[in-house]
Amino acid sequence: MRIPAQSVCTAIRDDIVSGVFPRGGRLTEELLARRYGVSRVPVREALRTLESEGFVTTRRHAGACVAEPTALEAADLLEVRTLLEPLGAARAAQRRTEAHLKVLRGLVRLGQERARRGEGEDLRSLGSWFHETLAQASGSPGLTALLTQLRHKIAWMYAVEQPARPAESWAEHGAIVDAVARGDAERARALTALHAERAVAAHRLRRTGPESGPDGVRTSQHAVNTLSGRL
Repeated sequence: MRIPAQSVCTAIRDDIVSGVFPRGGRLTEELLARRYGVSRVPVREALRTLESEGFVTTRRHAGACVAEPTALEAADLLEVRTLLEPLGAARAAQRRTEAHLKVLRGLVRLGQERARRGEGEDLRSLGSWFHETLAQASGSPGLTALLTQLRHKIAWMYAVEQPARPAESWAEHGAIVDAVARGDAERARALTALHAERAVAAHRLRRTGPESGPDGVRTSQHAVNTLSGRL
């Protein structure tokens, strides 16, 4: 069965973001094909996609390598997100479906519950899910794709501290959902802008990656989903 290049791309991207492949490290088609159990064709396609996204760069005499973004480039990403997330929330207030609202409200309830219990790891994943759903509710595939790419790259470049008062953070999420539910685009935009600006302070630039194994990469890896285009 031919494994889609999209699945291979997702697996490589996840391994770059989690630090399995160090910044500046080479990404040979042969190594990647062996690592993920695929042919070199989907690997080649995946590397082209990742280069267009800024995760991979091609160097003369070295081939494909993991990109090495500067601190300025990383800071720009946070600024771009503070501009795009409010736009997405405003669009969501105009275009959201009842299904989107149901998921968003459910996530807020779970987030508030986990915040009371102090379950930080659950809060991190719930927060990501919340913002992904809010972006999808914008009804703009292009905007959703941009925000998704931004989240991947920010996770790669920054370590994020848990908010000191997680209950307050989830109260902000709840207020955003209320504005979206009422169709109040301007309030949804303003609340999301404030939330995004506050979140910037929790980001700490990553200086070094995790330890690598003898082959130059960590031994852990993300499996390639052979049943669909996503992992």
